[in-house]
Amino acid sequence: MSTRKEPSSRRAALKCAFAVVILTAICSGTIKAQQERDLSHLSASIETNLAPRAAGIWESQVGEGFRRTTESFGLSAGANYGFARFGSHEAHDLALVSLSYGHMLGHAVGKDHWYHGNWEFRLELFTGSQFSPSSEWFVGLTPHLRYDFATGTRWVPFVDGGAGVTATSIGPPDMSGTFEFNLQGGGGVQWFLKDNLSISVEARYVHWSCAGIHQPNSGLNGLTGLLGITYFF
Repeated sequence: MSTRKEPSSRRAALKCAFAVVILTAICSGTIKAQQERDLSHLSASIETNLAPRAAGIWESQVGEGFRRTTESFGLSAGANYGFARFGSHEAHDLALVSLSYGHMLGHAVGKDHWYHGNWEFRLELFTGSQFSPSSEWFVGLTPHLRYDFATGTRWVPFVDGGAGVTATSIGPPDMSGTFEFNLQGGGGVQWFLKDNLSISVEARYVHWSCAGIHQPNSGLNGLTGLLGITYFF
């Protein structure tokens, strides 16, 4: 009986050993494949993190529309040529400097149209002095709404309008007190020296008056020319 069971026991042992070898090979292959997949995923993750990410102020290329999160700080200086028109009795010539903050109000609109561009909110603080017909001071704060045209080039034209408040020592015959309102409207163009740095030239029509709160209320009228530099981020 023992001689018959021995071959059977050996066959069973061989089968078990073979099964163990097969299972070990399968497990080893599975583990190796999993390790290779993990390494592949890790490598892809590292490459993604190290790869240069789309950044900057533009949705794609320079001049093709600003990103909706783009902000800016600008510094401008210029002069106002006054004229005795639209109720003004005197021509008020001014020298001024302004500091502005801008924020895009969303993605570029009007794609594939001539008006493709961005709406931008701007807040401008300005100050300066009147040098003709007398020496006077002024300071003002004006919110603006600007539209920047996306031309696909480094030249970005814009139109701009705003209304705010002004404090000034300019008096009669055109002004009645320290507090005045200001209205501004015009346009210009920015040329980008770098992807996020531009110089600008703009012209505006300006009107200051107290809206009839006091008399006289003839108002100040003129054309303002400004040169500026703006940093975008």
